[in-house]
Amino acid sequence: MKVESNSSVERKLFGTDGVRGIANVHPMTAEMALQLGRALAYRIRNGNHRHKVVIGKDTRLSGYMLEGALMSGICSMGVDAILVGPIPTPGISYLVQSMRADAGAVISASHNPYQDNGIKFFARDGFKLPDEIEAEIEELIFGNRIDDFRPTATKVGKAFRIDDAGGRYVVHLKSTFPKDLTLEGLTVVVDCANGAAYRVAPMVFEELGAKVITLGVEPDGKNINDGTGALHPQKMQKAVLKHRANVGIALDGDADRVIVADEKGEIVDGDAIMAICGLHMMRKGELAKNTVVATVMSNMGLDLAIRAAGGQVIRTRVGDRYVVEEMRRGGYNFGGEQSGHLIFLDHATTGDGVIAALALLAVALREQRPLSELAKCFTPVPQTLLNVPIKQRKELSSLPEVMQTIQNIERKLGSEGRVLVRFSGTEPKARILVEGPRAEENEAFAQEIGEVLTRALA
Repeated sequence: MKVESNSSVERKLFGTDGVRGIANVHPMTAEMALQLGRALAYRIRNGNHRHKVVIGKDTRLSGYMLEGALMSGICSMGVDAILVGPIPTPGISYLVQSMRADAGAVISASHNPYQDNGIKFFARDGFKLPDEIEAEIEELIFGNRIDDFRPTATKVGKAFRIDDAGGRYVVHLKSTFPKDLTLEGLTVVVDCANGAAYRVAPMVFEELGAKVITLGVEPDGKNINDGTGALHPQKMQKAVLKHRANVGIALDGDADRVIVADEKGEIVDGDAIMAICGLHMMRKGELAKNTVVATVMSNMGLDLAIRAAGGQVIRTRVGDRYVVEEMRRGGYNFGGEQSGHLIFLDHATTGDGVIAALALLAVALREQRPLSELAKCFTPVPQTLLNVPIKQRKELSSLPEVMQTIQNIERKLGSEGRVLVRFSGTEPKARILVEGPRAEENEAFAQEIGEVLTRALA
């Protein structure tokens, strides 16, 4: 039985991907953004050089409010703030390294609706801050340790805005695509979810030679992820068929994840992309230790595909940050999540939807096969994922009726399936995964667990 620990409940602010919530409601308020800025700036001070933090955001209306507050908090601690405006989360990861900044901050709630927002941080090496440093930041805020630390006069930080950040990032993205390949002759549908990639993503594919059909490139502050993008790829699928495109690419609001459609309009999710790219890398001798790193949410079909070729899949807890941590710890260079967070560590320090799409297209061009043919290497085991709204969180091990229900279902599934129950790190929901050979049975089992869990947490 796999029941993820609910240890994140003990955290006061940070979840699996930064601080997140309804904008202008605690903790996602301007006051808290200022405090987060102050704590981050204090934490990164090291030596007498002029410190700087790069701040990016997606296209949400509340981004203006939080950007100003975060910037003020950073400057109040004697650290400079560099504002780059709307840019994908992985763009900040790249810019932090490129500009030799001391940290990066992204104001985004990723795939959540526009009324939500979030703040996540990157260290100077471009990787997300580990749990222990986020815990230190919380302690700085709630322990009142830095309330009286207030630089004055020339020691107060400055704020700068740079206008060419998107262009710098576009150059980086194109550099990850093999120089001997071109996208000329291909038609590509790109759905940017009215989010942070609405300018840079179409530009990348156009400059590499593709004919680009764009969707979700008219953000108004309220339409991010609204019926479009990686969470709602139906428009992208229809556009692929309408324009007879070779591939469809759907990004989420901050473009750190991607869902793809083949030339027939059929979805190719993160697990399938990991199988395609992982097997190709193995054949070329480019997959470090013949290992793909995935989370507990990935389909068992991924393990079967990689294992059949002589490789292995290592699993982590849910969250692309934990995939990256395992990759760094074990010396691996490729991994990701079923949801479309894909990390090519040779090119990026975090999930990047555009880099993943380019890597997939490179495989298709190298092997001269359409995506529908490439995807046949992956046969998913039937899987049901049920999201259950909850009012409170408790350690699942303290809920005997829930545990008994899970154990009974696992006995029925035997070695042919598995059950995973976990709390979301970004939303007030429990996520129930049931995997087994019979889809209808999986659905019934998931509903049974959901009903018991709802009663237990009422």
